[in-house]
Amino acid sequence: MSIDLPSISDDTALLDPAERWSVDELRAHQLARLQETVARAYEHVPHYRKALADKGVHPSEIRSLDDLQLLPFTTKADLRDNYPFGMFAVPREGVVRVHASSGTTGKATVVGYTRADIDTWASLVARSLVAAGIRPGDLVQVSYGYGLFTGGLGAHYGAERLGCTVIPMSGGQTDKQIELLRDFGARGIMVTPSYFLAVLDEMTARGIDPRELPLAVGVFGAEPWTDAMRAEIEQRAGMHAVDIYGLSEVMGPGVAQECVATKDGLHIWEDHFYPEVIDPITEQPVADGEVGELVFTSLTKQALPILRYRTRDLTRLLPGTARPGMRRMEKVTGRTDDLMIVRGVNVFPTQIEEIVLGMPGLTPHFQCVLTRPDRLDELTVRVEGAPGLSEARRADLGAELARTIKARIGSSARVEVLPEGGIERSVGKARRILDQR
Repeated sequence: MSIDLPSISDDTALLDPAERWSVDELRAHQLARLQETVARAYEHVPHYRKALADKGVHPSEIRSLDDLQLLPFTTKADLRDNYPFGMFAVPREGVVRVHASSGTTGKATVVGYTRADIDTWASLVARSLVAAGIRPGDLVQVSYGYGLFTGGLGAHYGAERLGCTVIPMSGGQTDKQIELLRDFGARGIMVTPSYFLAVLDEMTARGIDPRELPLAVGVFGAEPWTDAMRAEIEQRAGMHAVDIYGLSEVMGPGVAQECVATKDGLHIWEDHFYPEVIDPITEQPVADGEVGELVFTSLTKQALPILRYRTRDLTRLLPGTARPGMRRMEKVTGRTDDLMIVRGVNVFPTQIEEIVLGMPGLTPHFQCVLTRPDRLDELTVRVEGAPGLSEARRADLGAELARTIKARIGSSARVEVLPEGGIERSVGKARRILDQR
């Protein structure tokens, strides 16, 4: 179906100088910054001094970008083991802000920022918003959560840096979200895609056509989402839907950004973050174009330099397009820790999402429930049907979805098609997997 989307003005005059560098210029800056980062980590972070010594590596041995492979990996466990401030490379008094993960799966991971780090972060989010199609002077509603989560404040500072008028709505309060979108007339919104779909559902229930709002661009991140979900959002809202990537351990939102002109993956801001993709089992780098686990090394962070951080996100690296000098990462297809192995078959929630979104009569709201009756794993997919479906029609759709999952993925799954409202809405990241084993 053809969708009439808002026009986006040219961004050439707003590009950062680094976005115009040749590949050779970029690599020269990367090497100099990598050497500075490794030296900073070695001199000021006991964890890294020991980790480098354990590998028999001294910072003076980093003479080319290929020498990155000599460095140790950093994991979430390393950050937790050094909780709260043990990974900082500056005195705590030099840290002007801390953020932290929720800690729902263990001790929280704490990250810190110097004033210069905050300035860099704001500039990179502003750069990302330009690529997304946001322009100075636009009204931007920030519907990521504010607080220890990096999303809200990261988006906020970046939009202000660009020269936008920021509506700091935060997450939740769906009624208020809709009221402000209608009354204030934001041109851009920054929010998780799953929660934005819940906002669209509520608009539809009230008889509000979101295509009549001034919204032109949605900058969606904080969770994996598919091109099928992009199509759903763009068709229902009449707006551009683009992806933003980041994680608190590396910086927060703004590590990479999808360009609205191409919508073909996220350009990594390689002047600040060096990417690798590795085989998550062998831990060896794979060639650009091959799928594996994304790994980042920070190149300019002061408070928390990070060496070869294993993100657990699955993607591949591709040549630049809209920003030719900087490589793209394909949309994240899942996480190594989101992988469900059901009786020997690998299943990711994004595979289920793509099938669900392709079936008329089903909404995008679903959950994968893992159980282990009689010592065998079972997958149950719970999904909401469209409003007004009869029980018989929901049963037919459930049978069809189960057949499609088996045919496309190879895994057997029980399917429950629930009435409207059967899946709990999340105001942040969608909880796609319920592991009850």
